[in-house]
Amino acid sequence: MSHSQRPVALVTGSTRGIGKSCALALAQQGFNVAINGRDSEEGRVRQQSMVAELQQFDIEALAVPGDVADLALQQQMLDRVMAKWGRLDCVVNNAGTAAKQRGDLLEVTAENYDYCQDVNTRAMFFFCQHAARIMLQQGEVNAHHRSIINITSCSAYSLSLSRGEYCVSKAAASMVTQLFALRLAEEGIGVYEIRPGIIETDMTSAVKPKYDQLISGGLVPMKRWGQPKDIATTVNALACGQLPFTVGQIIDIDGGLTKSHF
Repeated sequence: MSHSQRPVALVTGSTRGIGKSCALALAQQGFNVAINGRDSEEGRVRQQSMVAELQQFDIEALAVPGDVADLALQQQMLDRVMAKWGRLDCVVNNAGTAAKQRGDLLEVTAENYDYCQDVNTRAMFFFCQHAARIMLQQGEVNAHHRSIINITSCSAYSLSLSRGEYCVSKAAASMVTQLFALRLAEEGIGVYEIRPGIIETDMTSAVKPKYDQLISGGLVPMKRWGQPKDIATTVNALACGQLPFTVGQIIDIDGGLTKSHF
């Protein structure tokens, strides 16, 4: 199998918001990038549009559609990346879901609990596992750092009673990161966790007026919304090995939201 001369990254959930910004930043950094979204007509159109957008940076791009919660599809996505480029240097586990509905903790259904766990925790665990096996088998290519970067949430730490099942899934995703970080430490594969705070994306557009008021009132010490680019800048640094001699590093990108203060 011939290897790409460029490092290769796969970003899940990368047709909009944080994932899209991460894919663009990695392409600008010189990575070949595989992007992912749902395997629907609309999803495929979005992904092909992203492929075209990424190619303007003179790198190669590939769409690997599929629901990350489907474990068989996870392996197929990674197989396609390896078939095209023969290497995998970075996986950004960005795909995730919000709670299906907000409400009283005492009314959370098993179905809605399982839904958050399947996408936010179980899918991440096995994507880490599949990616790690590939990275271990191939070794380090052209002395490029290998990394797995998990996007969780400030809700891995901060309590939100109206979406408890989401918080539990993100706290579990945080443990997934720590476990794989320790397992892969001696192999030189960096596993990191990024915890975004309140980020301005399509997903948060419906609650923008509410959070505009809260942010201006001091909820976020930096008094602004986070932008997808704030996350992407850090992903770039991690993918390029700019945090050497760290294991399972947790990075809060939240403008101070989760800092205890009074």
